[in-house]
Amino acid sequence: MAQHEISASALIQSPAELVYAIIADYHNGHPLILPKPYFVSMQVEQGGIGSGTVVSWEMKLMGTLREFRAVITEPEPGRVLVETNDGGGAVTKFVVDPRNGGQAAVVTISTSVVIRDGILGKLEGWMTTHLLHPIYVKELEQLNMVAANGKIKK
Repeated sequence: MAQHEISASALIQSPAELVYAIIADYHNGHPLILPKPYFVSMQVEQGGIGSGTVVSWEMKLMGTLREFRAVITEPEPGRVLVETNDGGGAVTKFVVDPRNGGQAAVVTISTSVVIRDGILGKLEGWMTTHLLHPIYVKELEQLNMVAANGKIKK
C-alpha cells in the first residue's frame, strides 16, 4: 500500500484569522464553503468549533452517494486543521499561511489516501486526483467569497 496526496491552494484576500475561523466553525462557517452538488449534507455530531469536533457528511461522487465521518484536530491552532476520516484512513488538512501581515492567506487543502501498489494504485491515484482536485478548487473559491463577506453567519 502507498500514500497518495491530492491538494489545491489559493490566495484568499481576507485576514488569515477570519479565514481559519470559517474553516474551523463546522456549525456556521465550514458548511458555507462546501460546494454543491458534491456535498449533499453535513451534521455536527460533537463539538462544532475546531479540535474535538466530530462531523459526518454525504457526498455525491461519480453518481453515488457516499457517507463519511471525521474527527477534527488542530495540530497548530489558527494555522492547521485536520479531518481524520474514521472509515477509510483518509486525512484532509487545511493549512492557512498568513500573508501581507496577516491581511491575506494562502490556503491549502490536501488529502492523503492509501492506494494500492502497482498499476492499480496508479489508476486509483489518478482517478482520486481528478475527482477531488476540482472540488477543492471550488471549495477554495467559496471560501474566498465567504471570507470577503467579512463574517460568519450565525
